[in-house]
Amino acid sequence: MRYNFDESMDRSENSAAKLEEAHLHYGTNDVIPLWIADMDFRTAQPIIDAIKARADQGIFGYTFRPDAYFASVIGWQQRRNGYSPAVEKMAFAPGVVPAMRMFLNLFTVPGDKILIQQPVYHPFADIVHNTGRMLVVSELLRDEAGRYTMDFDDLEQKAGDGVKYFILCNPHNPVGRVWTGEELGRVGDICVRHGVGILSDEIHADLMLGGSKHTVMAQVSPEIAAFTTTFIAPSKTFNLAGLQASTVIFDSVEKKEDYVAELRKMDIARNSCFNLVASMAAYNEGEEWLAQLLSYLEGNMRFIQEYCQLYIPKLKPNEPQATYLCWINALDLGMTDGELLRFFVDKAGVALSMGNEFGQGGSGFVRFNAACPRSTVKRALEQIRAAVDAL
Repeated sequence: MRYNFDESMDRSENSAAKLEEAHLHYGTNDVIPLWIADMDFRTAQPIIDAIKARADQGIFGYTFRPDAYFASVIGWQQRRNGYSPAVEKMAFAPGVVPAMRMFLNLFTVPGDKILIQQPVYHPFADIVHNTGRMLVVSELLRDEAGRYTMDFDDLEQKAGDGVKYFILCNPHNPVGRVWTGEELGRVGDICVRHGVGILSDEIHADLMLGGSKHTVMAQVSPEIAAFTTTFIAPSKTFNLAGLQASTVIFDSVEKKEDYVAELRKMDIARNSCFNLVASMAAYNEGEEWLAQLLSYLEGNMRFIQEYCQLYIPKLKPNEPQATYLCWINALDLGMTDGELLRFFVDKAGVALSMGNEFGQGGSGFVRFNAACPRSTVKRALEQIRAAVDAL
């Protein structure tokens, strides 16, 4: 079927956090909310149908997870990435960030060094600090064209200084890089040499743009796979974040069993009745919707590029290879991060994620969530243009 991604949805009807919580971060809800990374699109019809059919049963008790659940995850990975994870190493998680926090609590101790690359998704730093571990940062390199690469010399030095785990963003949020097999092999070999475990966040792996191809970190080599735990979910791909279902693929059965035991202690080891059927429908029947989504997102990214080049040349959007998040260089506005925040909120009426939230190298940048109807993208850019013209 054909999906209409131009349809404007009233998110106020579903208590959307991006609307209702904007005042906590920006001081007002009277903004176009382009900050939280979820989409303003209806999900695939097979997912809606599966949830409706389950709701029609009228019984919402404890839910057993059938073998078909992880089989759907494996089938998706095989078709999309040529990856066949072992089911005995797979576990349910209520979310990627909660699972990573649990992992650090289970398999590290306070004071252990955890390495990340900034700018990067800010909860990485949060879970390190909140668990009492020591944050170690390697800053990504940015060339004159705005393309980001890994600083392998810096990674080598820091990994060799007693780091316990490295958290990888693959593909990268917010800079939109799809790391190549060669890049992943180099960083993986560094980790193997120094005995550093890898936590690979691959939640955006299905959102490949412009013909990019995702490489699963655990697929790069058997040696790297033995050090890598992978975190995936249908939430970003199919706009299911509110259903809270993710999968962790551990590097060993023993770690998986320790993790599941901890889930059971907290009584959160089961799927909900709705995320169970939604996840299976997404992985088994969602590819038609996803193909149309990616085409639409590519169009939105082109629109942002072309609009800024023509009307707001002081803003320099990147060309993301993946995700629905556009990383925009706003350095030419000559503002501090605090001034940028107030400018976009108070003068343009747009709530963007501020680059300094993503750590080193993020100052002077903003992240624009382009997963919304093109009319919303256009309205936001027109408001930003008017505010810039009025400077």
